[in-house]
Amino acid sequence: MKQKILVPPLDRRTLLNFAAYAGGGLALAPFFPAWAANGSPGIANAPETLSGESIALSIGQAHFSVGGKASHAFTINGTVPGPIIRLKEGQKVRIAVTNTLDEDTSIHWHGLLLPFQMDGVPGISFPGIKPGETFSYEFEVRQAGTYWYHSHSNMQETMGQYGAIVIDPAKADPVAYEREHVIVLSDWSAMHAMEQMRKLKAMGGYFNMSKQTLAGKLKGRDQSAAERRMWARMRMDPTDIADVTGSTYTYLVNGHDSMGNWTGLFSPGERVRLRIINAASMTNFNVRIPGLPMIVVAADGQNVQPVGTDEFQIAIAETYDVIVQPLEDRAFGFIAESIDRSGLCRATLAPRVGMAGDVPSLRKRPLLTMKDMGMGDMNMSGGAMAGMDHAAMGHDMGSVKMLDPSVAPQVKMGPGVAMLSVMPVDRTGERPTGLEDVTHRVLTYRQLRSLDRNPDSRRPSRELDLHLTANMERYMWSFDGVKLSDGAEPIPFRHNERVRLNLINDTMMPHPIHLHGHFFELVTGDAGHRPLKHTVNVLPGGKVSLDLTADALGDWAFHCHMMLHMMAGMFRVVTVRPDGSEA
Repeated sequence: MKQKILVPPLDRRTLLNFAAYAGGGLALAPFFPAWAANGSPGIANAPETLSGESIALSIGQAHFSVGGKASHAFTINGTVPGPIIRLKEGQKVRIAVTNTLDEDTSIHWHGLLLPFQMDGVPGISFPGIKPGETFSYEFEVRQAGTYWYHSHSNMQETMGQYGAIVIDPAKADPVAYEREHVIVLSDWSAMHAMEQMRKLKAMGGYFNMSKQTLAGKLKGRDQSAAERRMWARMRMDPTDIADVTGSTYTYLVNGHDSMGNWTGLFSPGERVRLRIINAASMTNFNVRIPGLPMIVVAADGQNVQPVGTDEFQIAIAETYDVIVQPLEDRAFGFIAESIDRSGLCRATLAPRVGMAGDVPSLRKRPLLTMKDMGMGDMNMSGGAMAGMDHAAMGHDMGSVKMLDPSVAPQVKMGPGVAMLSVMPVDRTGERPTGLEDVTHRVLTYRQLRSLDRNPDSRRPSRELDLHLTANMERYMWSFDGVKLSDGAEPIPFRHNERVRLNLINDTMMPHPIHLHGHFFELVTGDAGHRPLKHTVNVLPGGKVSLDLTADALGDWAFHCHMMLHMMAGMFRVVTVRPDGSEA
């Protein structure tokens, strides 16, 4: 039986607002590129797909409406999201970006290997694009896979300035499929990101509407009284999972909310490739398609040995390619749920337009644990905490001063560092936040194995520890206790040297850390087939080791891809210089 979508009628006020936007200096932007329109047959022949050796992009502005509310947006060729750029491995491309705004702009080609002057980061790789100017990016396409592009200026990315990149391999694609869809996840708010930052500076948990309640305790849903007292003494909140939540965000798939119901078509029995990109500002998503298993075939554009799963967490700036094969003539809901369970977006995979997958209820919101605090597998029950030698570990549990300098001597102590992880652990084999107890299969980093052998088999010649630090109450974020604006020195590498970089998360939030211009190996499992990535999500209280071959000369951005964390200071520059030159 065909399912119907009920769309509420527009009231008079909404119609008047729409008319006002259309008649003003900013146009209302209700149009999506064909690949992102509802009822998309796939991206194989999408008319707005840009390809070839010469491509033009125009950066503009409009009002974007979702959920009956319109707000300011930055557009690429007049749409949100922007057009798909489809290239072929081995070709050369010239992309001319014209700025029609009254402020500077830029485009960064996320995950692409190119000369650093073409990377698109103002103040590091180029000066930016001034109003009325055009900048031409020129480079050779050196890879295949699913990537994306976005602004690196003035938080324009948070307001729609992003799009997908699909690069076809020069040789036969090892992944077999009959149809493909691009799925861009994002979070949208009418509240400007600078206002979000201001509110978080005033009160770190401003957007957290899921704090523990007495009713929750009485019903046995939350912590015990003893656990609450302990967390209160430490001035920490175990429900502080995400800085900005569904209280202000609307979650989108290809620019549509759940009511908009973006629908990608399939024919029963087809193998469908979903190229999933997390272009959100501040949201990690848990992705599942109830009733439809997924086979992960690529991570961050790089082919991996196929691995089956029912759900995975995609951190901000990551991409995953999955194959699904729906056999039934029915609709399937594609569910992207925020990790704090404050909201979700439902899209639909269906054989016909007009069908809709189910919208599930939000699942129980997770709680942080001692492991998320960087204290290993300790718990707060019984005598586990009472028997701890807090003084020996440098703890003042009453004021959250877990700051024994011997734990991380390179960290600059100060008001921006509230705690250090005493016992950080490798969590790459663990299910990520919020998925620890679900009964179905969940992807972990350790399950990812590269399809081909890694190109550099050398052992690292040195190791470097880098701490992800913060004072969450004051909303201060940094690497090793130093913000970029405080004069943080570049992290130096010699050209082609092999280095192991250990990322240690001293905060109670996950951080998707992105290195421009390079791929690195996650140090997990088989040394010959470790997954290659450009972005890695470091879980709270966890550590991740990366083996990096510094093969790209120049200055490269290295930062947390949570927009507000990056803007607040969790940003460094990696500089790669020829051996023997000055750093």
